[in-house]
Amino acid sequence: MHRASEQMPETALIEICNATLWRGGNRVFHGLDLRIEQHEQVAIIGPNGAGKSTLLKAITREIYPVVQPGTVFRILGRERWNVWELRRHIGVVSQDLQQCYLPSATAIEVVLSGFFSSIGVHGSLAASIREPQRRRSLAALEAVGLEDHARTVLARLSTGEQRRCLLARALVHEPHTLILDEPTAGLDLEGCFDYLARIRQLAQNGCSIVLVTHHLNEIPPEVRRVILLGSGTIAADGEKSSVLRADVLAAAYKVPLRVAEAGGYYFAYPDAGSVPQKT
Repeated sequence: MHRASEQMPETALIEICNATLWRGGNRVFHGLDLRIEQHEQVAIIGPNGAGKSTLLKAITREIYPVVQPGTVFRILGRERWNVWELRRHIGVVSQDLQQCYLPSATAIEVVLSGFFSSIGVHGSLAASIREPQRRRSLAALEAVGLEDHARTVLARLSTGEQRRCLLARALVHEPHTLILDEPTAGLDLEGCFDYLARIRQLAQNGCSIVLVTHHLNEIPPEVRRVILLGSGTIAADGEKSSVLRADVLAAAYKVPLRVAEAGGYYFAYPDAGSVPQKT
């Protein structure tokens, strides 16, 4: 006989109903409905101003929806979270986070800060670090190929190595979900390919991935679902092959384009027929 807890359906990773979200003085979303299950690999795309960053900040509890009747905004089944506790379940990697660290911070300090959801470890935080946390941080650095750079300051690491350091920070709690905001921004081809390979491995190992990106080629083949935002609305949501179509993307981005697929990756390029010809 199965226990009752085993018969209960799993809570959604993200459950949003009738949500209104403001960013500063701008209303970005009104009546937003969205559901992402646990163990999904999802990409969120869209033009600038479509609401990608606002949605991401709402998921990570940096901003909150307007309190009104009928609004639901749950993360892992809960509407209220201690942010520090939430970080143990969801790891976040972003270029903005990378820029918050001082160039003098060492790789191990960056990873250790993941235990405290802080930017660096100073003062009382440094004094509270325990040896098991240090061992787990070193293991996380080894997992991303930075085991020889634990004492190296960020200023001496390449952009790709810095991004991998943040990935180690996110992984130190072994979260079941990673949120990646434009993960390859600023990386050269070597750094980009290396980082994407690591994301693919995590997805193949069962980690939930929510990838926010401008670039179709950043979406690994393991991501099956794509959510396309457009001016504060969900313009399309479904299987990758049904969303990453030229007509669908052109309508959202308001530019003529074509789409190609190779090896499970998708690429957008200009529609040559729409390029003005010289006279």
